Amino acid sequence: MVDRPEVLAVIPARGGSKGIPRKNIRDFAGYPLIAYSISAGLQSETVTRVIVSTDDEEIAAVAREYGAEVPFLRPDELAQDSSLDLPVFEHVLRWLAEEEDYHPDIVIQLRPTSPVRPVGTVDDAVRLLLSNPQADSVRGVVPSGQNPHKMWRISPDDGEMIPLLKVEGIAEPYNSPRQILPPVYWQTGHIDAIRPEAILEKQSMSGDVILPLIIDPRFTVDIDNPRDWQRSEWLVWHGGLEMVDPGKSRRPLPEKVDLIVFDFDGVMTDNRVWVDQNGREMVAASRGDGTGLAMLRKAGVKAMVLSTEVNPVVAARCSKLKLPVVQGVEDKYTQLKALFEKHEIDACKVVYLGNDVNDVPCFPLVGCAVVVADAELAAKRQADLVLTRRGGYGAVRELCDLILQQKIKRS
Repeated sequence: MVDRPEVLAVIPARGGSKGIPRKNIRDFAGYPLIAYSISAGLQSETVTRVIVSTDDEEIAAVAREYGAEVPFLRPDELAQDSSLDLPVFEHVLRWLAEEEDYHPDIVIQLRPTSPVRPVGTVDDAVRLLLSNPQADSVRGVVPSGQNPHKMWRISPDDGEMIPLLKVEGIAEPYNSPRQILPPVYWQTGHIDAIRPEAILEKQSMSGDVILPLIIDPRFTVDIDNPRDWQRSEWLVWHGGLEMVDPGKSRRPLPEKVDLIVFDFDGVMTDNRVWVDQNGREMVAASRGDGTGLAMLRKAGVKAMVLSTEVNPVVAARCSKLKLPVVQGVEDKYTQLKALFEKHEIDACKVVYLGNDVNDVPCFPLVGCAVVVADAELAAKRQADLVLTRRGGYGAVRELCDLILQQKIKRS
């Protein structure tokens, strides 16, 4: 019987961050950013231990909440803007050796800023390194989007352009078709698998022999600024990628949608209410929602509203939109389940759009659970899709457009 190799996953997460303050524990597509890297380690078949190296007590608490170990706090001198990976990993390995007599066979680095990882990436890297004893490390790479053979340096002396790279047999690679140039790859932050000897003896995070793990470029995410954050969240919600996720597997919109069930407050409105001196209530809604719903009806997709609100404003707005409505519902789950049974509705072809915790029980009943951009965090974490628009500001229209676009592609 062969002993299982000891594989240590290390997630470096310092507290200071200039580009995006507190980014490691900021909510990213429903979960703290660091939770994605922790999940990549915990869901791996080959990883035996997951540790977060941080100097920050709050990050440590979040890391423990999501299942990682934080047996120590990183010294401040290793948590500066200029701190390199090597001394951080040397500290981890030496601390574990001295305090626990723990000596892993392989160390993997899971950077929090690359949260969109294909399922199986960690195990693929570990197995590749284990099967190649001559290698010091494995590093995740993607085909480069920019070819360095067409890049230049500018001489500081005379201002002339100098080709960055030369290619044997090609006189002017910068004037050559991309197809005849050597393929090049860009390193990503998805995964590094390293033998501890490379770190402790060669003082290197990669060693001498580095093998590539080629990753689908659709998963390329490196979050350094707020714009990266927005693009990356969009990829999680709308990219249709089979990625490691801290929560449940997110379901796509059904190929065929027969019915959309809408909550009212916070979905068709902005969740505020105006009350006059006589107690009469008014709400604000988006006119664009009506146009989207009209197009849905024309396309043969049914819709209805299921609301806990008893105020007549709900019925009045739904009447204007020509939407059937069931309101004053205390238990949405029971009501929705009964409705499916009574009308023999295929729940797999139903989409639910909500915004709050009282909508969450309905999510497992339908084919796809959607929430508005400003939904409560508990609802976001259980949703399959988060829209880019807020309730009352075109969220309903956005969902209508998504379903109609899918219907057009399928036809």
